[in-house]
Amino acid sequence: MDPLLKLLKENANLKPAQLADMLNISEEEVHAKIKAYEEDETILGCHTVLNEEKVDDDTVRAVIEVRITPERGGGFNRLAQRIAKYKEVHSCYLMSGSYDLLVIMEGKSLREIASFVSEKLATMQGILSTATHFILKPYKEHGLLTHREEDSERLSVSP
Repeated sequence: MDPLLKLLKENANLKPAQLADMLNISEEEVHAKIKAYEEDETILGCHTVLNEEKVDDDTVRAVIEVRITPERGGGFNRLAQRIAKYKEVHSCYLMSGSYDLLVIMEGKSLREIASFVSEKLATMQGILSTATHFILKPYKEHGLLTHREEDSERLSVSP
């Protein structure tokens, strides 16, 4: 992987001047490489990871296991891409194991997610079954811990 991409993946907040210093290249070269990566869709976007407990956001997130029947000539791709186009779907992954797709979605309420699953997702031709799991509390997002230990002292061990 290009060292520039590796640095940006670890911390997208790094400024071009910082990246240039870290890579021993010019700032103009950093700008040109980033622009080229955006144009060829190597870089699709950047995220900010928020601590949900400090933000007034009542978004409900769910992980949905989806079993599907692969289509002749298209495999899992057509149905997966159709599912991924919904605005409620945050991420969609082809998986190995007991289910085929892992769908991560966001909504305003449990009911909204349940309605999406029962009315839109489960009724699609080719969907065999779904299993919905609601995310209660994140501990780590995109490699970042979302909670700090309040008491980092270890418990004493008595003989």
